[in-house]
Amino acid sequence: MTEKYFFGGNVAPITCHAWNKDRSQIAISPNNHEVHIYERDGNDWKLMDVLNQHDLRVMGIDWAPNTNRIVTCSVDRNAYVWTQGEDKKWKPALVLLRINRAATCVKWSPEENKFACGSGARLISVCYFEEENDWWVSKHIKKPIRSTVTSLDWHPNNVLIVAGSTDYKVRVFSAYIKDIEQQPSSTPWGKKMPLGQMMAEFKSSYGGWVHSVNFSADGNRICWLGHDSAINLVDINIGLNVFRLKTEFLPFLSCIWISPTAFIVAGHSCVPLVYSFDGTNIIFNGKLDQSQKREAGGISAMRHFQSLDRNSRLENDTALNYIHQNAISWISIVSGNKSGAKKVSTSGLDGQLVIWDLNTLTRAMQNLKI
Repeated sequence: MTEKYFFGGNVAPITCHAWNKDRSQIAISPNNHEVHIYERDGNDWKLMDVLNQHDLRVMGIDWAPNTNRIVTCSVDRNAYVWTQGEDKKWKPALVLLRINRAATCVKWSPEENKFACGSGARLISVCYFEEENDWWVSKHIKKPIRSTVTSLDWHPNNVLIVAGSTDYKVRVFSAYIKDIEQQPSSTPWGKKMPLGQMMAEFKSSYGGWVHSVNFSADGNRICWLGHDSAINLVDINIGLNVFRLKTEFLPFLSCIWISPTAFIVAGHSCVPLVYSFDGTNIIFNGKLDQSQKREAGGISAMRHFQSLDRNSRLENDTALNYIHQNAISWISIVSGNKSGAKKVSTSGLDGQLVIWDLNTLTRAMQNLKI
């Protein structure tokens, strides 16, 4: 079963979205400086609050499930941590990112005692709350990042972080803050983990900006996507070799693991795709969206448009044969976790939020244990 929602009267692109712990509320960025908080009301959504402290477009939202705090970052170079008061209204606390370019992505750590924020300033701000001064402060991870950080994800050990950037590189760093946490134990990625220590670096051989990175549930696998329409994967248990699959689809913008071996990718092709990794190859399992009416295979682009012109097709017949009518920019898990997701949500430039039930996959994907 698939659920489709529009928020508000105007169809505005959804830049990103984040769920609260019980999935009764959602925070979305409608491609401007605001963040809208909606609460589920039967089969619809009710606007509960508007977070409008930012001056420019919001680029990242993350909602901490246990502490119930929201962090947002924006092109205005600021980040805010929002806490809910007794009146159910959200109160902002400014975070000193100390950057001179736009903030591009943000993510809470698994223990929710810190968060990381990527930016166009070629650095990552690792932010934590300083009890003595009662404010949020940041420490920077700079070298050897040479361009805008576009995507971040945390290792489950709360210390390591993976970052993708527009210099075609994916890097694993240590984000250890000795002021608030104990000395980390060793991992397959390495033993010594002072703040800013680079544990690994990978390059997209086909070229293209890195749009999305994601750790698997155990932290031993990383999947990332570039603007070259390729899927890249590393399994540290096997080594530092990069497994790549050049696809026929348009560039991908978001990826997320849904089981120890399977992950979902989506982007400009407007449909979520499921892939899996068997230890040696990245395997295409199928499309989540099976609503297409016809296939254009075997017909050249010229013949297709000649046919449209000759038959004077109606304008509404140019609609895509999928649920999403524009690029998918964001994927989140709605039910379950990276070890075994049951439902995922996607949002995109068409202004839709779509919830996909992974238990209703097609026969081509029923042999996939997710």
